[in-house]
Amino acid sequence: MKIVISEYVHDDAVALLRDHHDVRYDANLFSDTDALKDALADAHAWIVRNQTRVTGNEHAPNLAVVGRVGVGLDNLDLDALRERDIVVTWAPGTNAVSVAEYVIGAMLSVTRRFDAISQDVHAGVWNRQAAMGGELYGQTLGIVGLGDIGTRLAKRAAAFGMNVIASDPAVHPSSFGVQEYGVALVPLTDLLAQSDMISLHTPLLPSTRHLIDNKTLAQMKPTALLINTARGGLIDETALAAALRDHRLGGAVLDVREQEPPGDADPLRDFANVILTPHIAGVTHESNRRASLHIAHDVLRVLNGDKPVSAVPLR
Repeated sequence: MKIVISEYVHDDAVALLRDHHDVRYDANLFSDTDALKDALADAHAWIVRNQTRVTGNEHAPNLAVVGRVGVGLDNLDLDALRERDIVVTWAPGTNAVSVAEYVIGAMLSVTRRFDAISQDVHAGVWNRQAAMGGELYGQTLGIVGLGDIGTRLAKRAAAFGMNVIASDPAVHPSSFGVQEYGVALVPLTDLLAQSDMISLHTPLLPSTRHLIDNKTLAQMKPTALLINTARGGLIDETALAAALRDHRLGGAVLDVREQEPPGDADPLRDFANVILTPHIAGVTHESNRRASLHIAHDVLRVLNGDKPVSAVPLR
């Protein structure tokens, strides 16, 4: 059978798949519409990450399974795939540690001002007093979405002595993260008002699009740090740029954007108090291998007529 991989995956996963089936692997295939269409014409399985749009209407009559290397599903038309009885499998939990560590690293970097201080020292400036930063200890971290990633972040933040609060209507007060790590569940309005740092870990849904807008930004402390490693559409970037420009927000760390890449007209590119990374919070050497192998095994299970471990419910 033929497997098409249209974005990068770990070499070990490619090798595993090639041991069993014919594999067309091109990490940039997602960007070549004609080549992708040709590749899918006789494909039985299709493996993607987040840059490939899967509409379910592709000319791929033999397609039996789509594997999503990661956890976000907003680039897949699940309704259309359901109509065709195409199995969708994903890799929940495989990058949760990577994202949690990214957020901790971002908070430390901003609080201790590593980048700016390093640039000064590289330029020959040695001023210890001016280089003084702050601590995470005692600060309040607000986690919006206490799921797999949010819970791991809560554990790590608690280890730094942070006061951790969370807002998530789907989480019960008796849940593991709340009980084990002392996370206080609060309404979103309270979280925004109380937090020194706010980290977003909620899926992009119609109800969460532009969750962070003029109204919610106005509820934050003017010194707060906003971190988004979830989905770019959670933030109204025009509103965020205005808040930063008017000094109504302390700063932001954005790993995901409404448009990726954001292009030359990016309204957030020129702010010194904004850290921008190219959607890599969950992508480490270790998590890439875990997620890639997880999907490879699940795709092989489907092609062998078995049930995948991590099927996305389509009904």
